[in-house]
Order: sequence, then structure tokens, then C-alpha cells
Amino acid sequence: MIARLSSDLLLQPHAIQSSQTESEVIGVFNPAAASVNNDLFMLARVAERPLEKRLGSTPLPRWTTNQETTVDWVCNDDLHLIDARVVALKKSGDRRLTSISHFQLFRKSKLDDAAWEFVAALLPEGSAEEYGIEDPRITKIDDTYWITYVAVSRSGVATALMSSTDFVTFHRHGIIFASENKDVVLFPQRIAGAYVALHRPNPNSQFSSPQIWIARSPDLIHWGGHEVVLGGRCAWEGDRVGSGTPPILIDDGWLTLYHGSASSTTAGTVGRYVAGAVLLDRDDPSRVLARSSEPIMQPTIDYETSGFVPNVIFPTAMLDFGDDLHVFYGAADTCAAVTRFSKRSVLDSLDTKRLGDLKP
Repeated sequence: MIARLSSDLLLQPHAIQSSQTESEVIGVFNPAAASVNNDLFMLARVAERPLEKRLGSTPLPRWTTNQETTVDWVCNDDLHLIDARVVALKKSGDRRLTSISHFQLFRKSKLDDAAWEFVAALLPEGSAEEYGIEDPRITKIDDTYWITYVAVSRSGVATALMSSTDFVTFHRHGIIFASENKDVVLFPQRIAGAYVALHRPNPNSQFSSPQIWIARSPDLIHWGGHEVVLGGRCAWEGDRVGSGTPPILIDDGWLTLYHGSASSTTAGTVGRYVAGAVLLDRDDPSRVLARSSEPIMQPTIDYETSGFVPNVIFPTAMLDFGDDLHVFYGAADTCAAVTRFSKRSVLDSLDTKRLGDLKP
């Protein structure tokens, strides 16, 4: 783990307005971030659950086609608890979320220390987003801000795309990586004439440790050329790995952070989530130049170790400020936070001997 130059808590649930009067906010986390002239924009995931309680039953919320919510009440005896976020229906085995998510957009000036101010809410649309939208990432390509995000429905977890040129009007482009696939981050420029993305397939058939893949596209909609980039082999990344921050181009290559988790030894809980870093070749980003042998960031602060899902650090944006890197992340699936690292310290922590190690 490397030293943090500073850490700041940005958003907490008690300060966030719910989208529905009959719901309560339980988390505002996993924020995307963008620097626009003298402003910073942050697009955060807001999770909420029904206020109503019924003895012996669990409320399973979902979005309707008119962007309102409804609740399916299921007897507790008919459910199997997966973790704090997910239950399974015993009869069918189908999974449901115990909360639903939407996005809220915030803005602040870079010229002062004013608080983040609410700008707008973005709600789920259509059947592919029935169980909510989650974990946005923002990448500027030319004059457009492209936002990849997770769309959750009864058909599974997929990745969708939206775009904006002004953070006022947003255009939706639909599903770009079908279920089960998430943690998609875009590179900020074409490489060898193609758009490039990192993504995380989540297969039910476990033939190997978890993996991050790369793909290429002529138009950001149709993707192919899929290859494995790296896999989780160390204990701290042996259960899950996934892209965290959209890559930034530095002198040494493409630098990006990813999350890794270890398997939980306690039923009904998830493993501990930490952050690692990886450096990719600037001309061939499927080629790993160096990567973390140990996490560069672990849950240590109280809002990272305690919350809806304890012991979670989930990096989702990294802004380059010259010698410093500002990393935005979700803490314990509850709060949005930012930490500041020396760019040199991140690069010095990378192991040039630990490469992709899963490429054929």
C-alpha cells in the first residue's frame, strides 16, 4: 500500500434526496468524474430501498416503464440470502436486488472549496434497466463525454452506454456488452484506428481465476477483437477483478486502476475489496508492462471499513493533475470519496515482472 497525500469524504446518504417519496437512500457511491473547464462533475450511483416494513417478508423493488418504482413482497422463507445486496428465490433460483439504483449528477467549481451541488437525477429507462443502473464511468473522447454503466434486469447484468456534450442533455445508446458483463471502461482516444475498452465477463463456468478483457470497436457500439489482458492470481484479487478507472495516458503508457477482492469466509458476506494499478503499452494496450503485486489502496478509514457492505474500496475515476492523481471511489457501498496520490509513488509501486500471466 502506498501513502495517501489526502483523503476526503464527498457524499453521504443522509445528504441525498431519494427519487421516490416512499424510499430511503442507503448509499451514494462509485462516482464517475470529469473535469470540464473550471468545474468538476461527478455522476454517482444512488441506492435506495422501500421504507415500508412487513413482518416476515422482504421488499424487492424494481423500476416500472414510467420511471416509478414498485415492490414485490416475498416471504422470507422463500428466499435465500446471498449477501447484503442480493437474495435468491428458492423456487426458481433467480436473483433479485434488495435495493435499486439510479444516478445523480453533482457539480463544483475547481476555483474554490464549495460543496458539491446537485444538478440532476438520471433514472432507469426500459426493461433492460428494470432493477436499476449502477457504477458509471466517464471518458471524454474528442468533444463528447461517453458514460458506460451497468444495466440490471431479470435478464442479468449488462453494460450500456450514454453520452453528453454538456452534462445537460444525455443520449442513451443501449446495451453494448450483453449479460453477464460489467466494469467497462473506455480509452480516451482511438488506438490503431479503433476505439478500445476494458471489460469484465462474469461467466458461471469457472475455468480460471477472474479476468479483465480488452475489446475494440469501430463506433463504440459494436465490439470485437476480444482478448484476455490480466487475471487475478494473488489472494487479494483471487475472487474478483474488474476495471476501475478509465485509463489515462502518461509518458510510460496507459495507467489504470482496478479493483480486486478476496473470497469471503463468512456466509452471506462479500470479500474485502482493494485497489491495484496496471500499466499498459500505449500502442498495444493488450500488453501489460507492469502491475501491482500488492494493493495500492485498502480499506483503512472508518467510512471504508464500515457501511452497507464493509471493507470495500471501489475506484471509478482518476483525474490527472500533473504530479498528483485524484482517485474517486466508492467506500463500503455507502459513500463517495476521493484520495490523492503522488503519480510517482503509484508508478514506483508497480512490478515489471508481474505481467498479464493469463495470456496464451
